[in-house]
Amino acid sequence: MTSKSTSAAPKVYQNRLSYRNRIARVLWAVVWSTLYRFSPTPLFGWRIFLLRCFGARMGPHSLPYPDCRIWAPWNLTMEAHSCLANQVDCYCVDEIVVGEYATVSQQAMLCTATHDYNDPEFRLITRPIVIGARAWVAAKAFVGPGVTIGEGAVVGAAACVFRDVEDWTVVGGNPARPLKKRILNTKPASEE
Repeated sequence: MTSKSTSAAPKVYQNRLSYRNRIARVLWAVVWSTLYRFSPTPLFGWRIFLLRCFGARMGPHSLPYPDCRIWAPWNLTMEAHSCLANQVDCYCVDEIVVGEYATVSQQAMLCTATHDYNDPEFRLITRPIVIGARAWVAAKAFVGPGVTIGEGAVVGAAACVFRDVEDWTVVGGNPARPLKKRILNTKPASEE
């Protein structure tokens, strides 16, 4: 058998994001790597201030942790009491909304962009992510472009979500599949 050798030069794909976007991301990268990332954990107000300076919409008592990587703050909305934990990768090329009391745990990835692999230009495709109120995206989970995580839903640890998750549903696996319904315990701990 003979094998064909292809020595074609690798294709360089055109960046379709504006120069303004690229400059803003460079400025944000400098601020993130100096003033944001090394701020002490309790200084949530400081990080909220920095994110707002770059266009993020931040609700009261939101909790952006210092080692949470945010690609473009102007595409981020964190509603009241929401949380982005340490080592979350918030790849917000498109809009990401984190609802009230929602939590995204350590090392989870929220990814709003992909590429059209059938296109010779390998075009960028973006779609927003919405995480509903009181939802929980557990550690090391992946949430893909265009996904809505319903109110009160739980995405299990290391799950990969490529489709919407219904309200109050627990999902897990790769690809994520419904496991059961979530039922909130409304009794105080002292009554159990």
